[in-house]
Amino acid sequence: MEAHFESNPLIDRLPKHLKQFIKPQDYSDYTPINQAVWRYVMRKNVDYLSKVAHESYLDGLQKTGLEVDSIPNMYGMNRILKEIGWAAVAVDGFIPPNAFMEFQAYNVLVIASDIRQLEHIEYTPAPDIIHEGAGHAPIIANPEYAEYLRRFGEIGCKAISSSRDYELYEAIRLLSILKEAEDTPEEDIKKAEDQVDFLQNNMGELSEMSRIRNLHWWTVEYGLIGTIDNPKIYGAGLLSSIGESAWCMTDNVTKIPYDISAADQSFDITKPQPQLYVTPDFAHLSLVLEEFANTMALRTGGLSGIKKLIDSKALGTIELSTGIQISGVFTNVIEHEGKPVYVQTTGKTALSYREKELVGHGTAYHAEGFGSPIGKLKGINLAIEDMSPRDLRAYDIYEAEKVTLEFEGNIKVTGEIITGSRNLQGEIIIISFKNCTVTHNETVLFLPEWGIYDMAVGKKVISAFSGPADVNSFDMINHVPSSQTIKAKKSAEREELEGLYLNVRNIREGKPAVISIEKTFEIVKDKHPKDWLLSVEIAEMCEKTNNTTLLHDVLVHLEKVKQSRPEIAHLIAGGLGLFLEKVSLQH
Repeated sequence: MEAHFESNPLIDRLPKHLKQFIKPQDYSDYTPINQAVWRYVMRKNVDYLSKVAHESYLDGLQKTGLEVDSIPNMYGMNRILKEIGWAAVAVDGFIPPNAFMEFQAYNVLVIASDIRQLEHIEYTPAPDIIHEGAGHAPIIANPEYAEYLRRFGEIGCKAISSSRDYELYEAIRLLSILKEAEDTPEEDIKKAEDQVDFLQNNMGELSEMSRIRNLHWWTVEYGLIGTIDNPKIYGAGLLSSIGESAWCMTDNVTKIPYDISAADQSFDITKPQPQLYVTPDFAHLSLVLEEFANTMALRTGGLSGIKKLIDSKALGTIELSTGIQISGVFTNVIEHEGKPVYVQTTGKTALSYREKELVGHGTAYHAEGFGSPIGKLKGINLAIEDMSPRDLRAYDIYEAEKVTLEFEGNIKVTGEIITGSRNLQGEIIIISFKNCTVTHNETVLFLPEWGIYDMAVGKKVISAFSGPADVNSFDMINHVPSSQTIKAKKSAEREELEGLYLNVRNIREGKPAVISIEKTFEIVKDKHPKDWLLSVEIAEMCEKTNNTTLLHDVLVHLEKVKQSRPEIAHLIAGGLGLFLEKVSLQH
C-alpha cells in the first residue's frame, strides 16, 4: 500500500484493482472559500434536516466524526468509522459502478474528495465531499442500513453490464466534470449533455447493472422513509443538497411506495427528481434487494446468463452445478432446446472453485481461451457429476481410456482421458484429455494439435456474473477513467478573496488576524461586490459580538447583492436566517 494516506485493516484487505482508484486527500487543496461552502451547507443541513431527516442522520453526524465548521479529514474519519465496522477512502469523482459497489461490499465508503464551487452550493451533478461525507457517512451509523449498503455492494458488483453501460458512465462522468468546472463554454456542456441524452435514449433493453443502479439511485441516493404523507429523508443525494432536500418535501415531487418496479425507473443525474420512492423501513429495502437478486443471472444462470455475459463484452464468470467456475470474456454459446450445450471464452481464462483459482488453471495456462460442453450425455439420464466410480467405469470414463462422449445437442468429445479433478463432495469437476477432438455437428471446436483439452463438468449453469471468480486471477489495473476532474482557476482577484475568507475564519476561531473585520468588509464591498457568503459570515460575527453598526452596514450591502443577483437571494436569506430571528433594516 502506498504510504501517502493513512490506512486501516478494512482498506488493507481491499483487492489491488480497487486500490487503484484510491487517491490521497490533500487537505491543503481545500481553500478558505471551500471551507466556508462546507460550513454553510452543513449549518443549513443540520438546521433543516433535524426536522425532515431520518433520526439516524443527526446521531450519525456525531458517530462518524463530521464537524460542521470544517471539511472532514477523511483518514481522521476512518478512526471513528472503524468503530462501526466501516472505512472511508478518497477517489477522483465518479468511478465505474461495479467498482463503487464492490467497495461497499468491503464496508468501505467511497468519498469524492473534491468540493463543489460556491456557484453550485445548492446542488452539484458531480460527486463531492459534501455529498458523500455529509450525505452517505452519517446514515451508515444505523446498523440495519449499513448492512443493506454492504449487501447491495455485494450483489451489485456482480450485476452484468451491457457494452453501452460503460459508454454511458464515461459520458456522465465527463458531463458532471464540465458542469462543475468554472468557465466551461456552454457549447461544451451542450455537446456533453446531448451525448448523455443520446446514450440514455438508445440503451436498448436495460442491463442488470442499469436496473440495479436505478435501485441504488432511488434508495441510497434519493430515498425517503416512513409514510407517503409524512416521509423522512435518508438518501445521500437529498441529505447533501440544501436545494433539493427542501424541494422534495413539497407536493411538486410525487411520492411512490418503494418496490421492485423502481428498477425500471431511470433518472437524470443533472436535474432535480420529479418523483421519489418511500420505503416504510430499512428492512423493506433489503426485501426488495433480495427480490431483485432473484431475477439476476447471479442466481438464475442458464442460457440467458451466458448471453448477458457475451453481450457485455467484458470479463465475467459462469458457475456450473459442480461448483467449477469459468472466468473470462465469453464470446460464444451453442444452444439446444433452450439450454446451453457448449460455451466458449476468448483470451485469458481462469478456472476456479469456490472463488479460489484451481492450481494449474490460471490465465497463463488458459491464455487462448477455453471451451467446454455443458449438460448430460445423450441417452443417459445420469449426469457425469452424479456417477459413482462404478458408473464411470461402465461408461469408460476412466484414466488412460480412449473414449467418445456424446452430449445432448450433438457435442462430441473424443480423446484419451489423462486425469480428473474432484470437488469437496467427490464430484468430478474437470476431465483432461490428450489427442482430443471436439465437434458440434460438422464444426470443429478443438483439435489434438492444440494440446491438452480440459473439459469442465456440470449438467447446468447455475450462476453467471460480472467479474472474475477469484480477483487474483486477472490483472484488473486498467479501469481508470479517461477524464480527470478540473481544478478551480487561480487569479489575483480570487487569491485576494480567499485571503479575506481566511482572515474571517481566523477571527472566528480566535487566531491572529491580518486585518480587522471592519476592514475586511470594506474590501469585500468595494472589490468583490458579487460575493455574498463572506458578508453573511461577517454578519454572523457582528451579531455574536453585538457590533450593531457594522451589522447594519453588512445587511444593507447584502440587500443590494440580492437585488443585483436575485438568483441567490434565497441563499443569503437562508444564511442570515441561521442566526437572525428577523432581518430588519432601517435605512
